[in-house]
Amino acid sequence: MARRPFQIIYEDNHLIIVNKEPGILVQGDATGDKCLLDMVKDYIKVEYDKPGAVFLGTVHRLDRPVSGLVVFAKTSKALERMNEIFRKRDVQKTYWAVVKNKPAVKKGKLVHWLSKDERRNVTTAHDYEVPGSQKAELSYRWLGEINKFHLIEVSPITGRPHQIRVQLASMGCPIRGDVKYGAPKGNPDGSINLHARRLFFEHPVKKEPVICRAGLPNDPFWEEFLTLDNEEIKPEHMGFFYE
Repeated sequence: MARRPFQIIYEDNHLIIVNKEPGILVQGDATGDKCLLDMVKDYIKVEYDKPGAVFLGTVHRLDRPVSGLVVFAKTSKALERMNEIFRKRDVQKTYWAVVKNKPAVKKGKLVHWLSKDERRNVTTAHDYEVPGSQKAELSYRWLGEINKFHLIEVSPITGRPHQIRVQLASMGCPIRGDVKYGAPKGNPDGSINLHARRLFFEHPVKKEPVICRAGLPNDPFWEEFLTLDNEEIKPEHMGFFYE
């Protein structure tokens, strides 16, 4: 059996949350490459010996070169409710980004108005609202430095295309490997060092807190940054912690 480029972090009758490797599309596009959605459908079909088509809804997406947590809904009811949770921003999302330049301020909030060139698939950050732009907000904090690279923890408040990538670049901190937004060179595997690390939300059906954390990509460069990890999980949430 071929190795799966994702790890199952959480699964029940309503949801499945996976940790995807960089380089995998979440949903199909013009390339025709097999996407994560179809891979997870294949897993469900085989694992549970399901006849016919498998229902699986995409709750949100990650860019192809980004790794980390992706949520899928296994029922239409769960999909509708998860879409509402994300729309109302009743979800805490935490990303890790590795950058070459240390931010001038170690902790802060970034607010921009983003406009996307669909033809070039490039997003531009503006300091003020322009026609067709969307407001984008995130909070960040500097976690430390290893081998002349810096680890930044990012908590997006909104969910705009390429938001973290372009907003960090706008403060002089392009993500390692992200040549589209100012990194001097790409990573050999085409990835960028942006990882969807944690998710926290209330289960749409069980009404219980769900906290998931995604292990880092299997890359020695990434692994050394674990020494800077000082995240805290509240004790009352430990019963719903998955890794």
